Amino acid sequence: MKSPQTLPDLDDGTLDRNPIKQFTQWYRLAIDHGIKLPDAMSLATATKDGKPSVRIVLLKRVDERGFEFYSNYDSRKGKELSENPRAALAFHWAEFDRSVRVEGTVTKLTPEESDSYFATRPREGQLSSLTSSQSRVVESRAQLDGRYEELRREYEGRNIPRPPHWGGYRLKPEVIEFWQQRFARLNDRILYTLNPDGNWSVSRLSP
Repeated sequence: MKSPQTLPDLDDGTLDRNPIKQFTQWYRLAIDHGIKLPDAMSLATATKDGKPSVRIVLLKRVDERGFEFYSNYDSRKGKELSENPRAALAFHWAEFDRSVRVEGTVTKLTPEESDSYFATRPREGQLSSLTSSQSRVVESRAQLDGRYEELRREYEGRNIPRPPHWGGYRLKPEVIEFWQQRFARLNDRILYTLNPDGNWSVSRLSP
């Protein structure tokens, strides 16, 4: 693995003009070098009156359409996204002293897209999606484990259907910032901003 000291500074002229392609380069580098949970990202949401909350979720796909993740639609983040679809993501790859943050609008994936991904999940993950009423108070751990066992027996030898309260989201980015540490805190910050014509403007921010 390269140390942060050997990574080249972020040169505005050599970065890809498409931030999704630039993100993919960094993301693949993190995967290839065995960084633990390179797909982990902070997801910040807010209520309609602006009360924020944040948690860690996993990136499942990124392409020109945006950044995809999955959750319980009835969870706190699901409820907040239903009333305020504006959200932000943050990745931090400490081994490379790099971070990426993303801002945009979130929409649900189609039922067909969610079904397709759900079918690829480990059986334990499928069962947990049925078991958990995410973010709600649970009487005890024993109750939660007992419900899991009931469902495991119920679906033994059968396909597990995707519960209607669980599925995917896609954040369509409008702002993407790439950050890389440098000496004396004179860090590189490169900001991509989506223009109305669909092209991206690139600018350097003061650290």
